Amino acid sequence: MIVRVRTAAARGIGRGGKGVSGMGSAGTARLLIGNGGEAPLELTVEPWAETHRMLPMQTWTVVTHSPASDGSWSGTLRRDEPFQVDHRPESVTVWVNGDCFHLSDAEGSAIDSADWDCPARGSAS
Repeated sequence: MIVRVRTAAARGIGRGGKGVSGMGSAGTARLLIGNGGEAPLELTVEPWAETHRMLPMQTWTVVTHSPASDGSWSGTLRRDEPFQVDHRPESVTVWVNGDCFHLSDAEGSAIDSADWDCPARGSAS
């Protein structure tokens, strides 16, 4: 499994969504999840209890937006963490500390059509 986190603030573009196409939130974070195994992997996004099946060699992106006006994150175990990831042999759970999430594949196509009241998606969401 491959996990990589990118936040807009870490790239210097977080305030006001500048540099993030279609995003109007003060803080945006992206988490890449890759299934490098030979078997399907169950991905659960909490606290929404959304469950999806990732096939081998797929890479997906979880995007969330901070509910705080300053773009900070509440964190799960420590402050200012947009995500917490729990991995088990056949599944991974991503706890999202934003107020919504988008789930897309490596090409940017939506995996789930639910918008969870997120800002409009741009091509890089």
